[in-house]
Amino acid sequence: MPNLGITYGNKDRESDGKMVFDVIQRMEDTEPFSEELLAAMKRLWADAGVQECFGRSNEYQLNDSAKYFLDDLDRLGARDYQPTEQDILRTRVKTTGIVEVHFSFKNLNFKLFDVGGQRSERKKWIHCFEDVTAIIFCVAMSEYDQVLHEDETTNRMQESLKLFDSICNNKWFTDTSIILFLNKKDLFEEKIRKSPLTICFPEYSGAQEYGEAAAYIQAQFEAKNKSTTKEIYCHMTCATDTNNIQFVFDAVTDVIIANNLRGCGLY
Repeated sequence: MPNLGITYGNKDRESDGKMVFDVIQRMEDTEPFSEELLAAMKRLWADAGVQECFGRSNEYQLNDSAKYFLDDLDRLGARDYQPTEQDILRTRVKTTGIVEVHFSFKNLNFKLFDVGGQRSERKKWIHCFEDVTAIIFCVAMSEYDQVLHEDETTNRMQESLKLFDSICNNKWFTDTSIILFLNKKDLFEEKIRKSPLTICFPEYSGAQEYGEAAAYIQAQFEAKNKSTTKEIYCHMTCATDTNNIQFVFDAVTDVIIANNLRGCGLY
């Protein structure tokens, strides 16, 4: 807050903030929250200064699930609390290295490799997947007005465009299907009304509304494809909406199956 020139709406919140920061610094995991800690967090979240700071969250690094959890502190702090499916979907663990997951879907066996998106992770995997069937490239649409953790002078979406360019046109992936997930469409739809797309794309002259702005972002990524034969399969997604992801994954699976059959001369 001091870095943004914001103070607490109520000076009494300073002691609440100190209590919460002390718990964080001690890496203290309390289950459930103590009554004092829960009350302090609720008072802080209701404070006008904290809300002003949250309204400028694109100016610093904040997990985009923060509001979801802070709006529901009473439930999270209950002694009988059990995480819901949505709670689990909205938690985040940073991927480092390569994580391999095996699963079955539509009687097919899949191997999914989750690779770290951070700059320091890329050199570990970019050359490893010459024979993969498909690459699913995920972009957080809502991060068009945010900067990288590693480099606060670089816009996150501009960085994603550069990475997409390097993967889409990489010699290792000449015959690999590219599936583009423009994710967090729900957060993007909410944010685009108050934060202009020109922060990322100064040349954008369209409306500040979801449909036109989302189509513009999609076009920027598709324009990176230098191949006349490679098709980019694009989907607008919300990873926390299980129905949306089920529909998208059905479509993705169909693409993978069709490409496998095409490779065998059967499609």
